[in-house]
Amino acid sequence: MARAPVVLAFALLVCGAAGVTPIQKVLQMMDELKAKAQEEKEAEIATFNEFTRFCKDTIREKGYAVKDATAAIEKLEADIAKYDSDVMVLGEELKKLGARIDTASYEKAEATETREKANGDYQKTHDDYVASIDDLSVGIQKLKKMMSSSAASSFIQEMASSTRLVASARAKLASFLSQPEPAAFESQSGGIVDMMKDLEDKLVSEKGDLETEEMQAQHSYDMLAQGLDQQIKKASEESDEKTINKKQKEAASAAAKGDLADTTRSKSEDEKYATDLTSICEQKSADFEARQKLRQEELQAIDKAKEIIGGQAVAGSGDKHLPAFMQTVTSLGQLRSSLTEHQSQNSAASFLKSQGQKLDSRILSMLSVRVSADPFVKVRKMIKDMITKLTEEAADEAEHKAFCDEELSSNQATRDEKTAQTQELSANIEEMTATSQQHAADMATLKDEISQIDAAVSKATSIRSEEKAKNTQTISDAKQAIEAVSQAIGVLKEFYEKAASATAFMQGGQRGPADDVPETFDKPFTGTGGEGGILGMLDVILSDFQRLEGETTETEAANKKENDEFMADSAEDKEAKHQSDLDKNRKNIKLLHDIKLAKKSLKETQVELDAALEYYEKLKPSCVDAGVSYEDRVAQRKQEIESLKEALKILEDQ
Repeated sequence: MARAPVVLAFALLVCGAAGVTPIQKVLQMMDELKAKAQEEKEAEIATFNEFTRFCKDTIREKGYAVKDATAAIEKLEADIAKYDSDVMVLGEELKKLGARIDTASYEKAEATETREKANGDYQKTHDDYVASIDDLSVGIQKLKKMMSSSAASSFIQEMASSTRLVASARAKLASFLSQPEPAAFESQSGGIVDMMKDLEDKLVSEKGDLETEEMQAQHSYDMLAQGLDQQIKKASEESDEKTINKKQKEAASAAAKGDLADTTRSKSEDEKYATDLTSICEQKSADFEARQKLRQEELQAIDKAKEIIGGQAVAGSGDKHLPAFMQTVTSLGQLRSSLTEHQSQNSAASFLKSQGQKLDSRILSMLSVRVSADPFVKVRKMIKDMITKLTEEAADEAEHKAFCDEELSSNQATRDEKTAQTQELSANIEEMTATSQQHAADMATLKDEISQIDAAVSKATSIRSEEKAKNTQTISDAKQAIEAVSQAIGVLKEFYEKAASATAFMQGGQRGPADDVPETFDKPFTGTGGEGGILGMLDVILSDFQRLEGETTETEAANKKENDEFMADSAEDKEAKHQSDLDKNRKNIKLLHDIKLAKKSLKETQVELDAALEYYEKLKPSCVDAGVSYEDRVAQRKQEIESLKEALKILEDQ
């Protein structure tokens, strides 16, 4: 604020010169006052220009921020609409896939039930055919042995009433028995047998047809079930894929909605800030223009006053009548004290001087000199003007202080908030990145373990195949050997039994020439190898082959069981690892998406923090205290105003 009267008074005190008249001194002081006023006017212009640049830069930046936020909001709204639309479409597709799976499952269950029922009917009918064919075969053999037609007729009647025969066979037999010529029937036992053989052949043929129909029906069912299983599997896989996609779209939509809320809130804050700052800047601009106008009027008034005082009416008379100023303050004080009409003016000056010393106020000290020097009426006006100016200065500074307090508080809150957010986001990104890397390592390990399981299964399958082929061949060879050895034993036993019978028969006769043969030929012939030796060896061989078959069969069963358990355990372990891999992959996809969103938020938050720091640097020159605090300045100004009012009261009371 301007300090022109103070500077003028101070100049009057310290800048005396020999031979200078009061008028000349006043003109000199006016020149200095004008220079000071011009300097303050230019300084205020420079300060206002800086403030104007701040207003323009900040409002422009906020405008860019609002424009970017508007574009971001439009994009986010479009993304959200697309995500929600995709979620809705995927939901409908999942419903259709679920319906397809339910329909295929129902059709398979219904076909399975029908097939099981048809197979049950087939088994019963097939069993009937088998029993009927067996009964006819037995009956044919019995009829062949029967010589009496009446017995054959009775036997046929018994078979015709048997429930073991199928209905068509019973009907055929009943039709045969209903023929009206028993005599002819009695002579046609051979025809009965032929009739029953034909009936047996027919049943065998019908059984074959029945088996063919069953085979075709089973094949049709197997093809239908396989097709339905493929439909269910394909629909299930597609449903799983769409479910994952739907969850990802839902997560992306939720993230975009969060970004939309943040961006909308940030845009609203920027718009409000820009509006408030525009209003403040416009008000400050109006105030500046008013002050500049007053300062210009002050300069014009000084010029006019100089013109008047420098004219002949004042300066000329002063040169003629007024003595020169004395160079010391003491002489000037004595000159003023000699003027009795200025006693009250001197009292006010003394009071202001003492208050200036007490309050350490240059304003009051310099003004005390001015009060002592100027005319009485002008002094009172000068004090009133100073009170008014200090009051206006206090109001301006209070308004500026309020603006600074509000902006600094808001800026500090913004900086604290954004700093905390950047720290939290950085920590979250670091933590999620570490977790993602761990998931990737775990998935790599799981894939290696699954590959190892596949390799082990493949190797076990190869070993098992070779093992099974070897055991199967061994069992087959053992069975053939057992059958061959058994046949050999049978042949030899039959021979030895015949040889023993023949020897016994020969030993039962009378003594003859054979009695005279050497002793070697006197023994009974039991075979070249001897019954005991060869048969004993064959029994051992047979036992070895039987043991080989049994042990190999047990080994094959044990190997198969062990292999089945290994395959089941491997499949279960592989499925568990596969599910774990899928789970970690889903989590990792979500983590990567969250990291991307967090990095985007961190970038946006850092931009906002940088903007807040930049704005703080702009606020510092005019809002951060440097030297005397605002409270001290307010207190001192208040005491200065009270002192000025007291001085004015001293003048008015005289």
